[in-house]
Amino acid sequence: MKKNEHVEEKAGEAEVTPIPEEEIVEDLNPEPSREELLQQEIEKLQAEVSKLKNDYALAYADTENMKKRLRSEAEQTRKYRIQSFALEVLPVLDNLERALAQEAPEEAQAYVKGVEMTYEQLKNALVQEGVQEIDCLGKPFDAAYQQAIMTEKQEGTEPGIVLQVLQKGYMLKDRILRAAMVKVSA
Repeated sequence: MKKNEHVEEKAGEAEVTPIPEEEIVEDLNPEPSREELLQQEIEKLQAEVSKLKNDYALAYADTENMKKRLRSEAEQTRKYRIQSFALEVLPVLDNLERALAQEAPEEAQAYVKGVEMTYEQLKNALVQEGVQEIDCLGKPFDAAYQQAIMTEKQEGTEPGIVLQVLQKGYMLKDRILRAAMVKVSA
């Protein structure tokens, strides 16, 4: 029997009829040629290379972003490294100011001079590290830099002006270290 013939059995008889050519189905799994195999391998390798390039680009971008973030964090750490120390020292500065505001007897002037020198040295050391006093006396109240503790009506002064600084405020470079406590006109 030939490839394009079909066998039908009728009542014990076998009849061979040819199959029309359009119905002939070629072998469903033909053996691929060497060129086709090579082309498939090339396409597979190109897809793998493309994936690896993409993975590399993502890893490189992640690494660069991490470098930038770590550099920024290190810069912030250096910039504000004195913050916790300054917060601990500010009450000492306040106490030295209170001590200097007191009247001292004549025989204690040597001690007063020593306290003044200590106060100035401490203040200068803080200034060198970027700690600055917030100047607010006689200026409009700004809630970002000041904390209003009390208000007072005062003739000749418009509302919202700082009348008295009860506790000085300080900035560390561009960051508020401690807000000033103030009395504001009502």
